[in-house]
Amino acid sequence: MTSKQLLQVTEEFQTPTYVYDATKIRKQFNTLKNAFDGLPVKLHYAMKALSNIHILQLLKAEGADLDAVSIEEVFLGLRAGFLPSQIMYTPNCVDFSEIQQAVELGVHINIDNLSILEIFGNTYGDSVPCCIRINPHIMAGGNSHISVGHIDSKFGISIHQVRHIKRITDTFKIQVTGLHMHTGSDIIDAQVFLRGAALLYETAKEFPDLKFLDFGSGFKVGYKKGDIVTNIEQIGKEIADSFRAFCKEYGRDLELWFEPGKYLVSESGHFLVKANVIKQTTSTVFIGVDSGQNHLIRPMFYDAYHQIDNVSNPNGTERLYSVVGYICESDTLGYDRLISEVKEGDVLAIRNAGAYGFSMANNYNSRLRPAEVLVDGKKMKLIRRRETLEDIIRTEIEVG
Repeated sequence: MTSKQLLQVTEEFQTPTYVYDATKIRKQFNTLKNAFDGLPVKLHYAMKALSNIHILQLLKAEGADLDAVSIEEVFLGLRAGFLPSQIMYTPNCVDFSEIQQAVELGVHINIDNLSILEIFGNTYGDSVPCCIRINPHIMAGGNSHISVGHIDSKFGISIHQVRHIKRITDTFKIQVTGLHMHTGSDIIDAQVFLRGAALLYETAKEFPDLKFLDFGSGFKVGYKKGDIVTNIEQIGKEIADSFRAFCKEYGRDLELWFEPGKYLVSESGHFLVKANVIKQTTSTVFIGVDSGQNHLIRPMFYDAYHQIDNVSNPNGTERLYSVVGYICESDTLGYDRLISEVKEGDVLAIRNAGAYGFSMANNYNSRLRPAEVLVDGKKMKLIRRRETLEDIIRTEIEVG
């Protein structure tokens, strides 16, 4: 979106506001869908990245299924019009009663814990199929914050415990219809996928009735100029070749599943904020904005980089700033950034904010969560109104 379009959003909906580009989301979905050389691929959108019903329905219209990690996400997916058969439920560390709720709703069940697998088998026997999440012990992307397939991760059942998995599934005659792995985000090398794939292929030989293999996701998008990103076409071809070879050895064709989140929505999102103050100290010039880590926690939580541009003065002289929020906490959104000269009242766009932006927003300092806007071509639509104080206190019990 252009600076002019983003300013139009702020003129109508003010700041702070998340704005998403529908055209970009569609493009990302279809690029990924077409990357696997004609294989039967299912893309389960990881809705934890951005769960607004308008985004869910947009992706549903493109042919997406859903990846849900909580029973609440399952309910949101059903509310958006997805069928139970289109939803994969992949929880971790939940009470078994939540898994029972998911079974009653009829969604796919993905289990990542030996003790829960045993309870599942004891409860359902061969009447309810499930998928099993394997931890391949592979570090993805080099960032421990977003890598979830390494040896110290809480996610999945160790690849070294397959014999134990088999003992449980054989004893209770559990129908295992899928195997799953997810190594984490920021994968740029097909070899990372293929190393995990080789382990999953070997494990699959132990389960003769599989219908699909789910390779998770983690395709890297660029956050700043010069970033290395996942070459989807190249990685897609290499994965497709290996998957075809496996299916031939397995004796029949399976479905290939992925669960992209960030790849689909991250680059579509822009977080628009207003410069409240320009504050110069002995060493730094700060831009203080009408937002903070309460709305975009990734820079403080993950040390994530988001490009920041002055859309009110896109062609001005670049000056060195640190962009900070209005929270009573260290909440730097970007430090030592060259940004076109900023004046109080200017609108800044924080880029690549479509994934894990609004979905991780909170009410710290009793601040209100921002609005969300969807831009589709020339149409702008409010898809979530800005919170009010009444929204924050609605669940409190009245005093006295």
